[in-house]
Amino acid sequence: MSGGTPVAGGGYMRQRHSQGYASSSDDLEDDACSRAVFSTSTSPKPRTWVEVVENFLWIASAVFIIYYGDRHSNFIFLLWHDERIRRIPLYMGMLGVGLNILFFLYMSMLAWGVRKNNENWEISSIAALPVLTVLGLTSFCLFTFALWPIWSFLTLPLVFTLFMSGMVILPYLVIGTFKPQPDVLRTD
Repeated sequence: MSGGTPVAGGGYMRQRHSQGYASSSDDLEDDACSRAVFSTSTSPKPRTWVEVVENFLWIASAVFIIYYGDRHSNFIFLLWHDERIRRIPLYMGMLGVGLNILFFLYMSMLAWGVRKNNENWEISSIAALPVLTVLGLTSFCLFTFALWPIWSFLTLPLVFTLFMSGMVILPYLVIGTFKPQPDVLRTD
């Protein structure tokens, strides 16, 4: 430990120095709190053109599915009026997606509140992952089962495409952005 003051017993006592009064940089190497914090830019990295094209293709595919439906009427009209759809699995799948969205929003707000208090929230978010995964897989299976009479084997890519377009759109729908708060004011 450099920069310390010798004390009785052979050890060194740690001293804090102001940057203005330090005689050399050796005095500051043990005192991490007194050094100025220089943060890098927290802006998100720019997206590559490949990511933009992929996102566009997912959204365009979902719009195509919703607009053309089964070639006779659009997807929304089919969900409301077609008798071939199994209604109970469809409604249970919608309930599962709704619960998944509510759980996601709750965990986001919990993370925002915990972040303000400087507490650790990773344990609760890790515990939520199996619940969210099971809800998502169950909803996917229920939607596939409900829509199978209309599109048969094409139901799997259809539901997956709608899911992926939702995942692409979701970051743009976030109400507020989470930016790290710099620890500028230190009292120790």
